[in-house]
Amino acid sequence: MEEEKEQRIYKSIMTIAITALITFLITSICISNYYMSGKSDNVIVLNPNSNGQKTQITLDAIQSIVDKYYLGEIDEKKLTEGAIKGYIEGLGDQYSEYITADEMEEYKSQLLGNYVGIGIYMIQNTEYNLIQVLTPIPESPAYEAGILPGDLIKSIDGTEYTAENMTVAANEIKGEEGTKVKLVIIRDGKEKEYELTRRTVLTNPVTEEVLENNIGYLQITSFDQGTGADFKEKLNELKQKGIKGLIIDLRNNGGGLVTEALEIADCFTEKGENLLITVNKNEKEEISKSDIAPIVNVPVIVLVNENTASASEILAGALKDLNRATIIGTKTYGKGVIQQILTLTDGSGLKLTIEEYFTPNRNKINGVGIEPHEEVKLPESVKNPLLLERKDDTQLNRAIEILKNK
Repeated sequence: MEEEKEQRIYKSIMTIAITALITFLITSICISNYYMSGKSDNVIVLNPNSNGQKTQITLDAIQSIVDKYYLGEIDEKKLTEGAIKGYIEGLGDQYSEYITADEMEEYKSQLLGNYVGIGIYMIQNTEYNLIQVLTPIPESPAYEAGILPGDLIKSIDGTEYTAENMTVAANEIKGEEGTKVKLVIIRDGKEKEYELTRRTVLTNPVTEEVLENNIGYLQITSFDQGTGADFKEKLNELKQKGIKGLIIDLRNNGGGLVTEALEIADCFTEKGENLLITVNKNEKEEISKSDIAPIVNVPVIVLVNENTASASEILAGALKDLNRATIIGTKTYGKGVIQQILTLTDGSGLKLTIEEYFTPNRNKINGVGIEPHEEVKLPESVKNPLLLERKDDTQLNRAIEILKNK
């Protein structure tokens, strides 16, 4: 009984200590001008008098307890990182995470549109408690190997990972260019093994094409730094070719920087129109408006599917609400929250969900998604939606058919 009592006391003290540790670090946070998803002029003022400072237990006291009872060597850095990771995981938010100092530079490089790896966007699948592939990046090792949206990652180089360990798993997938990594994935209840060679992956290409009947086609694979400028450059090239209609393909686009999506939405909307409404935890609203007159004067169709998420939904939702485009495909993913990167003084960072966003007509996206004007599914015979032949692309072909009659 006495031993059980000591254990309960020990667990209680450790819980309080984690809170104290987080509070201590938060008071020394500096705001980075680098954001996972949001506007670069946002400033969050952190209140050092947070609830966590109510505790009277200090880290020194916890350290003395661990030193007295723990059997084994102590790595203070790992203790600190583990405590913070556990605290953030305790929020129960799949999009918030702690990023160690060693991980931050590579994390930012990936967000900027350049990193070494195999080229997949990942999410947490809470139903199976596994990491799920949201989408592979076009022309990446994962894409070329045939990894598909929805694949569940069981193991990496022989080590199994759960959904809660997504950040650790992502770091294992990354590595030096030219090295190999083995993935075991689960698809339709069956296991498949892939050996992939890591290389530099460009995550923000915008591809252009002129289709039949002089219809312009622009595919956006993600919203990274520079995607907006790239889109406008490709759009201008299509306009010079005299296109009569435009298709914007957002299928399998997992999102990225909100500012880039808004820059693209600005190309289609009247100056001063609402593009996005964001609401923070204090229910304070901020409205993003169009800055310029529209530069597109042809009919527009936007293609979406169940893997169209986040910033992609912001663009699709704005064009739908403002009647600037017809949305074709299947209902979108439903990620309607924005994360921001806060950098700690030791170089590590917190990615936290800070706002929920809504379409110009105040329609909710998070957990709901965007319904297309017309639902069009791909044929059941299509096994890889990223490699389907044009003749089997019922969604794109329907868009072409509609624009032909405009």
